[in-house]
Amino acid sequence: MKGRIIILLAGLSATAPANAQQPAAQKTVQTVQAAVLRVDMPELPPISRLDTPPGDLGFAGARLAIEDNDTTGRFMGQDFDATEITATPETASAELDKLLAEGVSFVVTLANEEQTLKLADQAGDKALIFNARARGDRLRGADCRFNMIHTAPSHAMLADGLAQFLMWKKWTNWFLIAGSHPEDIALADAYRRAATKFGAKIVEERTYEDTGGGRRSDSGHVQVQQQMPVFTQRAKEHDVVVAADEAGIFAPWLPYQTWDPRPVTGSAGLVPHSWHPALEAWGATQFQNRFEKLATRRMWDEDYQTWLALRMIGEAATRTQSTDAPMLKEFMLSDKFEVAGFKGQKLTMRDWDHQLRQPILLTTGDVTASVSPQDQYLHQTSALDTLGIDRPETQCKF
Repeated sequence: MKGRIIILLAGLSATAPANAQQPAAQKTVQTVQAAVLRVDMPELPPISRLDTPPGDLGFAGARLAIEDNDTTGRFMGQDFDATEITATPETASAELDKLLAEGVSFVVTLANEEQTLKLADQAGDKALIFNARARGDRLRGADCRFNMIHTAPSHAMLADGLAQFLMWKKWTNWFLIAGSHPEDIALADAYRRAATKFGAKIVEERTYEDTGGGRRSDSGHVQVQQQMPVFTQRAKEHDVVVAADEAGIFAPWLPYQTWDPRPVTGSAGLVPHSWHPALEAWGATQFQNRFEKLATRRMWDEDYQTWLALRMIGEAATRTQSTDAPMLKEFMLSDKFEVAGFKGQKLTMRDWDHQLRQPILLTTGDVTASVSPQDQYLHQTSALDTLGIDRPETQCKF
């Protein structure tokens, strides 16, 4: 009897794995197809060669997101893929047409404000656009589109994040220096709005005119050492310099070169970012290490914002247990959606302009000095809504 039981158990052990594997073998893997479309604009090299964008900017973040999505997806019969496309302003429309013809329902764009808006209008109801670069407030306001989600923080969010910290420091008198390009003017507007919102005073404003010419030369630092003190002298008494230089023309030359010894913030010095490679809290160290192993470099804002966009898709697929594009879109735009972003709290969607709520990191070159929203700023819905355009202020009408 004992021998018969052993034989029977042995037989069960031999057949059980085969039976257990059978359902998995029959399970159909469903693929969620996305794309990352980066539109590269012709531009001058940055002031510092350390700020030269890497060739895989944004794409490296996408690759990490696909790895993360697949880690969970493989247990649910889900597979994730993201096509990487580099385009110029002249070829971007044709590239998007190809993606739409192939049935791609999710497109992450890395483009300026004008190009992003054109691509969103072109996509219409055929695809959901994730804006992972453009910061302009008009994209979340008068030019908002229902088929667009913003994982890049807006100018208003960045300005408010910095303003809250400056108010905490009691640096209430600002000397605002703005560039002459349209994107500089838009960023300066965001700082003016933030000053009014939080009670700061802009004691003086000046415009740094971009007259063209090379920004790198053997004598460049000598010229700046002579020019910047003169440009900033005789400013009204101020606590801090706030630079609005989205075009990257002059701000890096401001620290240590102003006439009055004052801290520089905004586009140089203490800078608001969506991400910083020195962040270590909230599991960020492990996240940074995984990215650096994959990309052999540090993570940029565009990498993080692209990663976040694709992780939103993966999180929606996991939560809904579906790969159906309309269902994923509906869930991501609902009040039930949230996604982890290694920033200490869940990231959720604003239904009035489709901006992803997120903390703003205030960074120097080496450290994350602070994270906004600051503790003293409260909100009836979410403290994150103290950053950027709140529901009563929005000009967005879907």
